[in-house]
Amino acid sequence: MEYFNDLADFSASEINELLTLAHRLDIEPETRALEGKVLSLLFLSPSLRTLISFQAAMARLGGSTFVISPNMSIHGLESRSGIVMDGVAAEHIREAVPVIASYGDAMGIRVFARRENLNEDINDVTFRELTSIISTPYINMESAINHPCQGLSDWKTMDDIKIPDNDGKIVISWTWHPQQLPLAVPATTVHMAAMRGMNVTVLRPEGFGLPKVVMDKAHRAAESSGGSVTETDDRLEAMQGCHVIYATSWASESNYGNKCAEEELKVSLRNWCVDEPWFEKAAEECRFMHCLPVRRGVTVTDRILDGPRSIVIQEARNRMLVQMAVLHQMLCNS
Repeated sequence: MEYFNDLADFSASEINELLTLAHRLDIEPETRALEGKVLSLLFLSPSLRTLISFQAAMARLGGSTFVISPNMSIHGLESRSGIVMDGVAAEHIREAVPVIASYGDAMGIRVFARRENLNEDINDVTFRELTSIISTPYINMESAINHPCQGLSDWKTMDDIKIPDNDGKIVISWTWHPQQLPLAVPATTVHMAAMRGMNVTVLRPEGFGLPKVVMDKAHRAAESSGGSVTETDDRLEAMQGCHVIYATSWASESNYGNKCAEEELKVSLRNWCVDEPWFEKAAEECRFMHCLPVRRGVTVTDRILDGPRSIVIQEARNRMLVQMAVLHQMLCNS
């Protein structure tokens, strides 16, 4: 495996092989599998679970990691082309990133959407620029439009709790958030669930439909898997017979990069906070998922997050396990 960037790069059978490996490595640890291997981790945006889950995954396989973050380790990185570097930044990304990559056997890169130009973020311009200047295998630890490790973890989580694929229904619901959040998690989740063969409903208020390119990708995955993808702003309709509700937030397409306009659009949407009444028409054992971090009382109420419906902790632990499988596949025979 030369890179892990998008679940769409793999067949369903290849995904299931990774999930089987993740399960095996959890039960039968291979503590020397990556002995002597080094994973370099570049964080150009903040992290908690992604950072420590990759460090834990590599350590459990006998390898090591080092972490670079401009806010922690260096005096700023310049990314603009043709710039005269007489400001704060002491190093250009075109030198820094290849050097960082050269010290490891593989590289993880995390860089959020800039949330200024929708087309640039959908096309993952920044992430593609970074990967174009390295030659080592790489892992997408979240980019502007993709979060494949989270998607793989979510797939495993639903397998673990026996959520059916072709007969399973998942609602991916927009929830209120004080900030304009990127598209990576919702775009990955809708595609992952469609690829898994589920009946997927995107629940969102008027004005918050996911971009056409995101929905088209999900529809193509559903056609191949036997699943379906729909969207609605009707909560009761969406939650009918639902097995999983996956709460997340994302910026509106019409106001992308315009925080003031989006705040006006969201002013009456504070009730988009998952609570027990949402589950009135859902399947009896309907579960709550979220990639974390989650804002209590904003995205979901305490009684849901702390109650039996929530599987967010299991979901987060699975990040480490699926990343162990990815690293094993990428580095074991390299």
